[in-house]
Amino acid sequence: MNHFNPFDYLPKLAAAVAVAALSLTLPARAADEETPKGETVTVIKATKACFANIVEVSGIVMARDEVSVRPERPGLKVAEVMTEPGDAVGAGQTLARLNLPDGGFVNVTAPVAGVVLTSTAVIGAMAGAKGEALFSIIARGEYDVVGLVPVTDLAKLAVNQPAAVHVIGTGDVTGRVHRIAPTVQADSQLGQVFIALNQTDKRLLVNASGRALIKTGQSCNIAVPLTAVQYGSAGTVVQVVKRDRVETRRVEIGLMSGGQIEIRDGISEGDDVVARAGALLREGDPVRPVTATAANTK
Repeated sequence: MNHFNPFDYLPKLAAAVAVAALSLTLPARAADEETPKGETVTVIKATKACFANIVEVSGIVMARDEVSVRPERPGLKVAEVMTEPGDAVGAGQTLARLNLPDGGFVNVTAPVAGVVLTSTAVIGAMAGAKGEALFSIIARGEYDVVGLVPVTDLAKLAVNQPAAVHVIGTGDVTGRVHRIAPTVQADSQLGQVFIALNQTDKRLLVNASGRALIKTGQSCNIAVPLTAVQYGSAGTVVQVVKRDRVETRRVEIGLMSGGQIEIRDGISEGDDVVARAGALLREGDPVRPVTATAANTK
């Protein structure tokens, strides 16, 4: 008769416990090996965008065509003044009435429609056909912003290109390139550009400062935040994350707009770009990438 001896099963029990313990620890070790090491970095997907090519022009508001008004006969005295600077007038409208030496009178009329810019007409004063004009009129109420641009930018400009203009004292108006000077100043290498302001119900002041942004074209390429670009002795670089490690890419940059910069060469659409590049991150460093959207929800 066989007797049960518990000590006979001890080796088998110990082996079973060892196998169970090994099976529990192996996945943990594998998980540890798969967990990325290094600091957490925020990344964004490189995407395509279009950037406007803008030429900036600062200048002053001027009348495009200023017409001087004088009486045809000399030695006439101003009897009545019917308009003042700033008034809008129509072609043929009476501006002032002058007394004739023989007792009659003659009307001084506007040769064109527009806005009265200046007036020297004073009741009782003499008005003549020569010398200072009795009135000056901004013909048709047309204004230009006249400014200077570098010769390199001048080459990008063309007649009828659209412009967004901010005039001090008036606000934002639209315009277009009206004329480009055929020469530049020899000492400064700056050339004149005339930007016609579109008709507006806002009051424009001659000699007011204006700033125009002229769109000369656009370029569509990869766009990344300005904070993703580093400048140094090695050139202009962007850091990307590949297989949880940092790669430094030398890039060719282009236009900038709204906190974004155009990347013309060096990275591809879909690359994980480090949103805030820094000197602490070096080539090959292990990192834990977190997409910008996920980071913003924390």
